Amino acid sequence: MNKPEPDLNFRIMSFAFRLRDIFLPRKNILKEVGIKPGLSVLDYGCGSGSYITAAAELVGGAGRIYALDIHPLAIERARRIASRNHLANVETIQSDCATGLPTDSVDVALLYDVFHNLSDPDSVLEELHRVLTPDGILSFSDHHLKEDEIVSRVTGGRLFELSKKGKKTCSFLCRN
Repeated sequence: MNKPEPDLNFRIMSFAFRLRDIFLPRKNILKEVGIKPGLSVLDYGCGSGSYITAAAELVGGAGRIYALDIHPLAIERARRIASRNHLANVETIQSDCATGLPTDSVDVALLYDVFHNLSDPDSVLEELHRVLTPDGILSFSDHHLKEDEIVSRVTGGRLFELSKKGKKTCSFLCRN
């Protein structure tokens, strides 16, 4: 389905994101989503792992973080972040689409800066719809797309409806 970035590209991207995260902490973006203690969060396309620590702090020890990516270096980085920060509630998943998670098992799915790169975005949206709880939130951001394009593409398959627009993200709810 999707092909991972070449290793060098991934390493350069990861370095750039670490610099970005110093000036624009990811926790501020996640607060916009409304992540609370005890929730389960799927970071779909976790990349350099920028959101892992912040999400783990917000969900606390009773919550769960699933970090999914196609790239082996992303999975390795996510594991290192979890280990270095003693985050026992982080699980990694290497996949290009299927999460392997049970139906209705995720409270929040993060789909940040990856949608524009997907070869089959409809399959990914279907998978996210499947794993999200009935009142689950799809938090979406992709600086490569305009806001109206984001809303159109996510709601076009009639799986999601726009819930709210934040400063950095759009939140969608599952349609039944």
